[in-house]
Amino acid sequence: MLRNDLIDKIYRKIGENVKKKRKEKGISQLELSLALGFKSVSLVSQAENYLYKKHFNIEHLIKIASILEVDICAFFKGVGEIINNK
Repeated sequence: MLRNDLIDKIYRKIGENVKKKRKEKGISQLELSLALGFKSVSLVSQAENYLYKKHFNIEHLIKIASILEVDICAFFKGVGEIINNK
């Protein structure tokens, strides 16, 4: 079973990966938020930086992958290392 601190690290890594791909595509947090159906950048900003333990859920990640036109697996890059180095 994964400890809570490892789960936190995984959510943080996923947020970092989403942020990296978003920036590579030249899309702002606001543009991504609006494309996801949100009226502000709050969720995207907080989830990318794992503020207040806010994170993307699988539905968000599926939609973000579609919007950014990337393989959803890109968001999980490095997660295996976190799990294996527990």
